[in-house]
Amino acid sequence: MAGSQQSFTPTEKRGWFTRFLDTVEWLGNLLPHPVTLFALFALAVILGSGVASFFELSAIDPRPEGAAGRAPDGVITVVSLLSVDGLQRIVSNLVTNFTNFPPLGVVLVALLGVSVAEHSGLISAAMRGMVMNASPRMVTVTIVFAGIVSNTASELGYVVLIPMAAAIFYSLGRHPLAGLAAAFAGVSGGYSANLLIGTIDPLLAGFTEAAAHLIDPEYTVGPEANYFFMVVSTFVIAILGAIVTEKIVEPKLGKYDRSEASIDLESQGLEPLRPEEKRGLIGAGLTLAALLGLLALTVVPENGVLRNPDTGGVLGSPFLRGIVVYIFITFAIPGFVYGKIAGTMKNDKDVINAMSKSIGSMGLYIVLVFFAAQFVAFFGWTNLGTIFAVKGATFLQEMGLTGPLLFILFIAMCGFVNLMLGSASAQWAITAPIFVPMLMIIGYSPEVVQAAYRIGDSVTNLITPMMSYFGLILAVAARYKKDMGIGTLIATMLPYTMVFFIGWVTLFCVWVFVLGLPVGPGSPTYYSFEG
Repeated sequence: MAGSQQSFTPTEKRGWFTRFLDTVEWLGNLLPHPVTLFALFALAVILGSGVASFFELSAIDPRPEGAAGRAPDGVITVVSLLSVDGLQRIVSNLVTNFTNFPPLGVVLVALLGVSVAEHSGLISAAMRGMVMNASPRMVTVTIVFAGIVSNTASELGYVVLIPMAAAIFYSLGRHPLAGLAAAFAGVSGGYSANLLIGTIDPLLAGFTEAAAHLIDPEYTVGPEANYFFMVVSTFVIAILGAIVTEKIVEPKLGKYDRSEASIDLESQGLEPLRPEEKRGLIGAGLTLAALLGLLALTVVPENGVLRNPDTGGVLGSPFLRGIVVYIFITFAIPGFVYGKIAGTMKNDKDVINAMSKSIGSMGLYIVLVFFAAQFVAFFGWTNLGTIFAVKGATFLQEMGLTGPLLFILFIAMCGFVNLMLGSASAQWAITAPIFVPMLMIIGYSPEVVQAAYRIGDSVTNLITPMMSYFGLILAVAARYKKDMGIGTLIATMLPYTMVFFIGWVTLFCVWVFVLGLPVGPGSPTYYSFEG
């Protein structure tokens, strides 16, 4: 009895944490819609440039003489948009700001290919085959791994894999919420890691490139900028997620009580892959292998047609500049082959319908990009971004804040902001114009800064009610535990966030500062104005 008097109920244990999360949710709800947020930011830049110009805000240009974009007299001054010239510039460029915005076209083109593979059932069948055929010893790590890879097709992991993982764990006699947590950890906590370049890569790269242009107008950032680091991160997160599930989350959940379910558990059986689906996967796999073989013939030989025509190398080649085209091809063609064999696609009309559905679902993204493009353009025109970057970099240098500690704090800040602003693109569109040029001045490349941001943006997805699919996850969890609440779900996912943060940040610091490895093909670790 004495022991029971010293114990605490789950509600008491989570009291302070629940209050913290309630505060985060309250603060997040105070924020307007991301589209409205960008419209307000764009307006604030216009008004702020007028005020800053009146007070003659300026900064010494750190770029050497002759460098692209350097101020003629070596002093960066604010350009006011609250003027006749500013108004004329805004009106004249409002459309081109949008149409020329780097993330817009590349994301839509990549999505066209991914949509064929998604709507034909290829990606869903591949995930089901991977998870359902895993051995009982490997099922946990396979589920986390499949969750990470599913990010290529955006919401598919949330809609398909997470409910499937809970059912698989239940069928194995394990706690279904542990399976749900493992899949959620992979899909959301490992959001930025992947073996494939998906739609998130060109999206973030476009914002990073636009931000880098505040310092270096000629700088380019491709979708492959973080590929090496993210491939390795995939395996690290999969292993960490499996360890947390089996050593922390599942023991804490204990033995599952069927009476806690709000559904008929007998109806939760999973259908194995049908013969036509298996044949479709084989056909799609062979098609993908053939496409990759053809692509290799254009790059691997010294006289490959997609190598850099000037240097003969891969860096700066049409191959890297056209990476979005290969995303389109390597998803669309195998996707159609799978659909043709499996019977889910019959002709070109089915392909077009699949593409149309996906583009139709991007309406909100297109609206958001319109306002984000104006904010980024206005920020660049006024020189406010460059001035803030110079003054911020000077402050960091005076504080002696560089190296691993600087990036640890930056990643932690991104993770905290993500608790209240759950959209990866919205958060990066706001923070990139400040932190990318600031850290470039200190000496770090935009690609490295972007890789660090992706860690912070991913690890706290699991514990923020502001994440767009959080309600869906809670609904699935409530099937197996009818009194499931937000606090219980977040407390279950908190160990993943903590372990992922420590493990992923450690990997980043070792990768960048100890081994000095590039985070992607052609991605330098450091940046200098001399190139």
